[in-house]
Amino acid sequence: MLRIRAFQSLVPDPSQVTDIACVPYDVLNTDEARVLAEGKPNTLLRVDRAELELPADTNPYSDAVYARAKANFERLQQNGALRRESTPALYLYQQRMGTHVQTGLAAVCHVDDYVHERVANPLAHDIIKKHERTRQDKEDDRTKLIGTLRADTGPVFLTYRGTGKIDAIIANEIAKAPANDFTAPDGIRHTVWKITAPDTIAALVAEFAKLPTAYVADGHHRTASAARVGLELRAKGQSTPDSDWFLCVLFPGSQLQIMPYNRAVKDLHGLAPEQFLAAVGQAFTLTPGASDTPAQPGDIRMYLGGKWYALGWQHAPDADPISRLDVEGLQQRLLAPILGIDDPRTSKRIDFIGGIRGPGELVKLVDAGKAAVAFSMFPTTVQQLMDIADAGQIMPPKSTWFEPKLRSGLFVHTF
Repeated sequence: MLRIRAFQSLVPDPSQVTDIACVPYDVLNTDEARVLAEGKPNTLLRVDRAELELPADTNPYSDAVYARAKANFERLQQNGALRRESTPALYLYQQRMGTHVQTGLAAVCHVDDYVHERVANPLAHDIIKKHERTRQDKEDDRTKLIGTLRADTGPVFLTYRGTGKIDAIIANEIAKAPANDFTAPDGIRHTVWKITAPDTIAALVAEFAKLPTAYVADGHHRTASAARVGLELRAKGQSTPDSDWFLCVLFPGSQLQIMPYNRAVKDLHGLAPEQFLAAVGQAFTLTPGASDTPAQPGDIRMYLGGKWYALGWQHAPDADPISRLDVEGLQQRLLAPILGIDDPRTSKRIDFIGGIRGPGELVKLVDAGKAAVAFSMFPTTVQQLMDIADAGQIMPPKSTWFEPKLRSGLFVHTF
């Protein structure tokens, strides 16, 4: 059973919500954070990326950064930018990006439902499943920040196989007046409803408890770090009633929008274009004159020398969930054997371009000589994500790009 719980959140002053709420810390670098924080003294970026207030040569993992984050977090509470709710609540969080709409439930989930290793934690339930590896330095960073603040400032993005009863409760609640409703500078509309009625909270808790599994869609470092903090406090005998729980927004998988994660490679690994095309033609069905956008899984588009090509292939009948991914097919059939990119996580010769920028960005890179060849991918599906997590497998790097991104600061869980 998946455990969720209402929590007594810190929430933004409604008159300041557009300044306080911010994009996730991990979608921008320090310079970009400085630009977004300009003229916004109360933006949560000053907590999540506190190095933006320090000298440019500051190590982002230094003690000074975490100390500044804590001071800023306390200041936001003292000046009323963030206010403590009077009672525990659940929240509905809706995002509208163009014609796409998704509505999730903000709650706290139990760390034991995420932890997978019973050796480390005998109470591990393996209910909240992951599909990505985390980088140790990034996990250590968020662990230290969460532990220093004693707070989850940004929610983890979870997904689940939807149920009609949950949908019905949510539909009834969003017919009411929202607590916050604003459109961010990027044009995405964010709407929040607060749920405090005990019977409604109880009904949602009961319905989510019927779910056998939830999945981390985005926020693997935040999830792993929150779990580490909870387990470390427990091991030290310093747990609180809230430290075993972490902040999440749960969306039904049917509503999610995954965009492709496109690839661009800087050189042809010493091959002439004709040699490269010949090698690609041995690995794929190669069709020149294609459009720039794949039509279905198993269809990759390649831009080379001012022309688009379609790359197709057949999966083995017994292929596992990883092998069926287009990004894995490209890696195993072309990037590694032909272009010599054995580890895309560390190679400096490959760049990853979020699908929100479109295939036009690939054309610009190649035509400007910044890349030799680029690949337009069909997006990984939510079902593929779930299948891989259920199989206990790990996705290749840069397999999914979720849009829209969750804003941080709309609700903050403290412990």
